[in-house]
Amino acid sequence: MVTIRADKISNIIRECIEQYNREVKIVNTGTVLQVGDGITRIHGLDEVMAGELVEFKEGTIGIALNLESNNVGVVLMGDGLLIQERSSVKTMGRIAQIPMSEAYLGYVVNALAKPIDNRGEFQLLNFD
Repeated sequence: MVTIRADKISNIIRECIEQYNREVKIVNTGTVLQVGDGITRIHGLDEVMAGELVEFKEGTIGIALNLESNNVGVVLMGDGLLIQERSSVKTMGRIAQIPMSEAYLGYVVNALAKPIDNRGEFQLLNFD
């Protein structure tokens, strides 16, 4: 017969409580209503800022430009072929901006400062 020891069980529970991570991260998320021709309509991004970067579930980045009362118009900064209606999107908490430094000299970059000339990556400045 198995004996249950209350002191061992309470110690295990105490250890689990002490190791519990209480960090809460609030994320502003929305749902894709419509997608086409490089533009998406998003519902639910209530706290998005004009010009703020948003990230779609499949990884495409967009810029929130048209803020309306019930939806947000977002310009896609990629092909967005995998974005579907009802997929999720979240705000990134920063306005679209491009860092500048001498590291960019000689590179051809896209609107998100990613090199597109097949010369490899370079050290980007951090905005955080």
